[in-house]
Amino acid sequence: MPDEIARWLTEHARPLDTPTPGAPTDDLKPLGKTLRGARIVGLGESTHGTAEFFRLKHRIMEFLVREEGFTTLAMEASESAARALDAYVRHGVGDPARLVAGLGFWTWRTREMVDLVEWLHAHNRDLAEERRVRFVGIDPRRGADSVEAVTSFLRAHAQGREEDARALEVLIHARPGSRPDPEQELRQRAEDVARHLTDHADADAELVDHARILVRAADLVTRSLDQSAGEESAFAVRDRAMADAVARLVDADPAARVMVWAHNGHLAKGTYGDRVTAPGSRLRERYGDRYYALALLFGKGSFLARRDLQAPPVRHRIGTGTRSIEARLADALKGDYYIDLRRNDPWLHTPQAQRSFGASVPRFSYHFHTAPLVPAKDYDGIAFVARSTCSHLLPQTEK
Repeated sequence: MPDEIARWLTEHARPLDTPTPGAPTDDLKPLGKTLRGARIVGLGESTHGTAEFFRLKHRIMEFLVREEGFTTLAMEASESAARALDAYVRHGVGDPARLVAGLGFWTWRTREMVDLVEWLHAHNRDLAEERRVRFVGIDPRRGADSVEAVTSFLRAHAQGREEDARALEVLIHARPGSRPDPEQELRQRAEDVARHLTDHADADAELVDHARILVRAADLVTRSLDQSAGEESAFAVRDRAMADAVARLVDADPAARVMVWAHNGHLAKGTYGDRVTAPGSRLRERYGDRYYALALLFGKGSFLARRDLQAPPVRHRIGTGTRSIEARLADALKGDYYIDLRRNDPWLHTPQAQRSFGASVPRFSYHFHTAPLVPAKDYDGIAFVARSTCSHLLPQTEK
């Protein structure tokens, strides 16, 4: 690393004492000061299977909720299933481990996530209803709870809608782009059902919300996986839906301050993959500096990921390497730290390479995978963790 960059990091980086939740928060004060004007903070991760990312974000959320007045956790998880977990977080309804396991993705079925939702419930327990922190899913995938609510109502209260109920059941398991249809017949059917329930005297607001979730899920299922479709591809539609979900939370309540938990790629202020517009880019365009994107990166260690969509998650290991920005950050300073990137220093606007691992990674070549990065263009800040270890899966995690 050039000496001037190492000197810059030495001057501007702020040490993070520990990723462990419940620890004193003096080291987080610089982050809190930076976020004073923000309505939305994106809390990213370069892997979905790093225990330190879970714990550090848990710790940051404790600080943001208690000391900075943040009101909502919006997560890259099934918006359908998250409604039941919100009932536990705010009212203690249900078993937290079972509800976490129901979020729809193996990535969240961890002991660390259960610890977080148990803390949220404990924090809310003695607060007035209007002050309780919410848990919201923003991903339209995996709509089983909404399918159950809507189809049960149709069969009981809407004679002649049996065909609609049967058609919507595909949304329990269907993946994005799995039923491409230029005419989007399934989405149109879901929209018709949502209109019917909106006007139905026996349908409450929660049921109507479930119906609208199914409209978004059907839209995603019937799109194409071909990224050459641009903003009409399943990838772009999913990310647009997640950004819109966050915007609904912010726009509905002038006092709302939202913490968004998602992969770094979704929270970035630009594009990813084949130029898919990230939710973070849409949030920056809509809210300006009131959106702050904090990426989480790590130096070396292990993390969980699948080797293909049908395989169970397994341990993957990686060293610091020499080519990535993570290698430069690890070489410049020891330990964990936070840096604010909203500065004009030239190196922050110079193309770099970052490591980025999804829920699935290829068997061997993941060691060499990097994605383009311009630090100050893509993120507003970086929290760097020197060593990653695997997150801890709950028993009977989905294979």
